[in-house]
Amino acid sequence: MEVSANMVKELREKTGAGMMDCKKALSETGGNFERAVDYLRQKGLSIAAKRAGKIASEGCIGSYIHAGGKIGVLVEVNCETDFVAKTDDFRAFAKDIAMHIAASNPLHIRRENVPPEDLEREQGIYRGQAREAGKPEKIIDRIVEGKMEKFYAEVCLLEQPFIKDTELTVQALLNALISKLGEKIEIRRFVRFQVAEGIPKG
Repeated sequence: MEVSANMVKELREKTGAGMMDCKKALSETGGNFERAVDYLRQKGLSIAAKRAGKIASEGCIGSYIHAGGKIGVLVEVNCETDFVAKTDDFRAFAKDIAMHIAASNPLHIRRENVPPEDLEREQGIYRGQAREAGKPEKIIDRIVEGKMEKFYAEVCLLEQPFIKDTELTVQALLNALISKLGEKIEIRRFVRFQVAEGIPKG
């Protein structure tokens, strides 16, 4: 089956993978879109898994100032080598992530960072809402689980839809960069400042 430019473009938009990788994935899977997505995910995740034990002690600080100086973000993105840290792709990723944080205001990098007491509080609220709505007890756990997934997608950076392409999560964007550059890359920490945040309006 011939792989068209539109097929490659659609797969690239969905996965964030490079054009050549998308073309190869479609060729390898006979143009089957779902299998091509799986192929790319396996490739990206296997590279990420292979690099997971490596130490990412190089990197850069991405920064972004928004809204006439009212919001500012600093984010540290790490990689394995100084060579990769200086590439345009890596620097652009750090800047994009800083811009994303400014716009989406995540509270944590990944779901493992959410404090247990916050999880318990959210689960308690969702459980209470389901009971108030008269939902049967046997399906309440499933409802709470679904709502928690939405909660994670709101507050965890890696699970948020990427601000410049909401078809991709930040994690998918990161996996695509790991696959492209062949190194362990991680978002280590960030800080977001907003003018007068937390100060009561007089």
